[in-house]
Amino acid sequence: MLFARFLKPLMKRGTLVIIDHAGRRHDVGTGSDPKVTVTFHDPNLGTKLFLNPALYAGEGYMDGTLTIEDGDLFDMLDLVMSNIRATHGHWAARTLKSIERFGGLLRTYNPVSRAANNVAHHYDLSSTLYERFLDEDMQYSMAYYRSPNDTLEQAQRNKVDHIAAKLCLKPGMSVLDVGCGWGGLGLALHQRHGVNVTGISLSEEQLKVANRRAEEADVGDAVQFLYKDYREVEGTFDRIVSVGMFEHVGLPMYRTFFKTMRQLLVDDGVALLHTIGRADGPGASDSWTLKYIFPGGYAPALSEIVPHVEKAGFYITDVETLRLHYAYTLREWRRRFMEHRDEMEKIYDARFCRMWEFFLASAESSFHHAYHVNFHIQMSPELEAVPLTRDYMYADG
Repeated sequence: MLFARFLKPLMKRGTLVIIDHAGRRHDVGTGSDPKVTVTFHDPNLGTKLFLNPALYAGEGYMDGTLTIEDGDLFDMLDLVMSNIRATHGHWAARTLKSIERFGGLLRTYNPVSRAANNVAHHYDLSSTLYERFLDEDMQYSMAYYRSPNDTLEQAQRNKVDHIAAKLCLKPGMSVLDVGCGWGGLGLALHQRHGVNVTGISLSEEQLKVANRRAEEADVGDAVQFLYKDYREVEGTFDRIVSVGMFEHVGLPMYRTFFKTMRQLLVDDGVALLHTIGRADGPGASDSWTLKYIFPGGYAPALSEIVPHVEKAGFYITDVETLRLHYAYTLREWRRRFMEHRDEMEKIYDARFCRMWEFFLASAESSFHHAYHVNFHIQMSPELEAVPLTRDYMYADG
């Protein structure tokens, strides 16, 4: 089998047993544990995986042409990705990365009309889906684990507090929340720090929940959530925060994004960008994720962000690389999703559930093995807008 021959020299740890469509067994790896057995039910799947492993592994699992007999989906992905990481820079990986980067740049060009459609594809699903695996505050981004043993709820509260500290908030300040989700961050910043928040999103389903929560909390005079693209916002704000939205901006729009942020921020203001990123330099969104999960999405390298921040007239006042926090977050999301999988299958179907399982499992493994991290980039037009040292971020422990 072509795929087994390709994979064999890359597998230096553990064993992947492949049973092909004709029942033939192909042992790939060292013969030692961990060991995972998979079956290919499609005679063409091996060739497809050789040509584009990310796309066809995901589709194979979704369609049932790739099944796991010994172990589970995460075990398989973790085994393969941990070995591929050890061969970072292999010619095949570089070739596929170059092809996907060229195509991905075209597919991540996100003018206003395309951006709205891309957001709707992922975020305008039933809110029940997200309620079943997110924390009670519905924070759909990396949690901040002060300890790996933190609950998801505690880690998400930690995340909000960490962001708030970096924003240097004072009561009465105006805050723009770019990509406000279901409103959890904006409501928390108002409730804990007395700031006025304008949240924007292109997801109608998220905004329904966010505005209902603001109404129930009776904070309508201080917190509002609007259907707006970041390029359509008017006025100025004391603080700007964006959590988990920048991945949808698209590399061709970075200059526009930061230019717009500068126009919206007062001269002594502070902005904080929280985004998924890659620690191994510029890359490409894999074709399966672009097709099924985040059309138009891209997680950038720090080197792709910084030039646009500088050209927009910002000082970069702090950068933090957050490692493994998202892996822990995804681990808990996947556990909760699998607990409610039968319910989700009744709302959607089995293929949809396999797609989401693949998304959560592959993302978790990526934050362990595929150089994925999160970046916090704090910026300001004013050199002295934040304190001289980082001590203020940890004043409360």
